[in-house]
Amino acid sequence: MADYGAGDLRLVGLSKTFGDFTAVHPLDLTIPQGSFFALLGPSGCGKTTTLRMVAGLEDPTQGQILIGDTDITRTRAYQRKVNTVFQSYALFPHMTVLDNVMFGLKRKGDKDAKRKAQEALELVELGHAGGKRPNQLSGGMQQRVALARALVNRPEVLLLDEPLGALDLKLRRQMQIELKRIQQEVGLTFIHVTHDQEEAMTMADHIAVMNAGHMEQLADPATLYERPSSTFVANFLGQSNLLRATVRGAADGGLSRVDVYGTELLVEAAKVPEGLTDLWVGVRPEKLTLGESGGRNRLHGRVGDVSFSGVATQYLVRMPWGADVVVVQQNDGSARARLGEDVTLSWEPGREFVLDAAQDDHAGMDRDDTDG
Repeated sequence: MADYGAGDLRLVGLSKTFGDFTAVHPLDLTIPQGSFFALLGPSGCGKTTTLRMVAGLEDPTQGQILIGDTDITRTRAYQRKVNTVFQSYALFPHMTVLDNVMFGLKRKGDKDAKRKAQEALELVELGHAGGKRPNQLSGGMQQRVALARALVNRPEVLLLDEPLGALDLKLRRQMQIELKRIQQEVGLTFIHVTHDQEEAMTMADHIAVMNAGHMEQLADPATLYERPSSTFVANFLGQSNLLRATVRGAADGGLSRVDVYGTELLVEAAKVPEGLTDLWVGVRPEKLTLGESGGRNRLHGRVGDVSFSGVATQYLVRMPWGADVVVVQQNDGSARARLGEDVTLSWEPGREFVLDAAQDDHAGMDRDDTDG
């Protein structure tokens, strides 16, 4: 097997077509060595096809895949220092957990296979379970065994293909923390493919949001959330209130005046794309305050729905122009609004993001909980 020098994973003009269908348009992407990276998007966006090309399970139509300076584009899958953890654990039921983990090493004649396998199990906190069979373990434990089996081969890149999709919500959240801990401990490059926005935001250092075979935006989680570059990203990552606005002119303090259905609001001038007059002013639900204490920007509406979720309450407030604005208020003891109550929504200029109104305000809303 070739010995690749460790380094950044680089995709250069990488694309994939199936007949007349382009699954991945030419993609240029550098994933820093030792980072936890996520490919995020809905079903059919091209994220899994990209992962399969990196794994060597799919041949690119064009482009290159490099680890450091080594081109692995045409290298066979088993010769790449790349391992994959799938949603299905694919463990051998007739073997013990330890034998499952050391299987690949034994096939390669590694005389130290048992010690390495035990170390990998210790890493995923299953050192005590080596003598058990997979069917004696919970789903979360089986996923840890699959992870240990991938890590024991010391890959330079570990691919995670919806690895937590089969787990229930509570266990999935526990495993998110565990995966991040393990990645930081071993220092490998992890590439996580998921449709779950919360999962990507919780674990990844950087996220590439994909849509219809294109990369919409690449950034750290906070930037994607606070400064989305498109309505697709704004809607796909969490909830966004997109208010149709028209620029009216400059205001003091680096602000611009905009008109939203007859109400003047203030936005940061630096956020307004140059030359545009028709905008979407985006405000996340938790940035809004019920009442006038939240800031200079104010809208008035009537509460149409109240949903209590324990830590917070979500309101749908119907605006005079017929749209609903979502407000999330922490249950911190402050007064809560009632159904049918007339309320004021407020926020301070600068807490919004601004996008071109030519973009579809519903893009990214049709989330799909299947892989793609």
